[in-house]
Amino acid sequence: MFLPLTDEDRHRYRYDEVYLLIFLLKEPARPPTPKPTFSTYTRTRTPQNKLSLESDSGLLDIRIKLVGSHPLWGHYLWNAARSFASYIDANPDFVRDRFVLELGAGGGLPGIISALNGAQKVILTDYPDAALLDNIDFNIAQNVPSVQRSRIEGRGYIWGNPVDTLLQTLPATEPWRKFDLIILSDLVFNHSQHDALLLTCELCLTPLTSKDTDPAAPVMHPAPSILVFYTHHRPHLAHRDLGFFAKARERGWKCDELLTEKFPPMFPEDPGAEEVRSTVHGWLLTRKTN
Repeated sequence: MFLPLTDEDRHRYRYDEVYLLIFLLKEPARPPTPKPTFSTYTRTRTPQNKLSLESDSGLLDIRIKLVGSHPLWGHYLWNAARSFASYIDANPDFVRDRFVLELGAGGGLPGIISALNGAQKVILTDYPDAALLDNIDFNIAQNVPSVQRSRIEGRGYIWGNPVDTLLQTLPATEPWRKFDLIILSDLVFNHSQHDALLLTCELCLTPLTSKDTDPAAPVMHPAPSILVFYTHHRPHLAHRDLGFFAKARERGWKCDELLTEKFPPMFPEDPGAEEVRSTVHGWLLTRKTN
């Protein structure tokens, strides 16, 4: 025989049903956040950087801390960053006494190498996330001698946004001058962000001067420029990576490939031709002259 339910019974059963639903739908426990890792980049002595490497700032081993995991891929030291660092060490005139901006810096290796090669000011930027920015600050403190540390700093920045906070970091002695070199290391796989990246570069790069356009003028430094290093991590989307340069040309940039360099692939088990996934490409972008 079933007795009719009282109001108290109904109330209790409703709570039981709620707790059962919570138990069944409870989000599974998340694994702990992976611990940070470290990667070492060993600088190579060249005739161009010999003095730098023999000075107090000439650290041969650069130890880069990487966040344990991050949706913006800041937990890898990409092959492009290693290639970038060796290129700057071999061509220090790109950065010496110049203002350098790195977008999407991650661990900040190319920008740190720029500072060690005598850049006047280096700004390392990444998405304004505490984990990323704290990590940049750590790598600066660990790898840049204290006497040079005032020349380099990290900043949060979202591509395509106003650049006033970036330009305000530069000395005010030359108001017309902006950044002389902008570093883009393994960013072109962000296909939806090509326009935002190019807009930021256009707003941040020092305008060409008569010295840059006069063929008879002595060449003291390369013209204001963007260095873009990348790998086709998804070979079937290589054409979309290259869309960055097509857009750049449409916006008035001259695009020249500087180098290709082979590395072990970042993710050996990934699909696509390993030859493609193991190659770093380096490009130079300068403004066209009329």
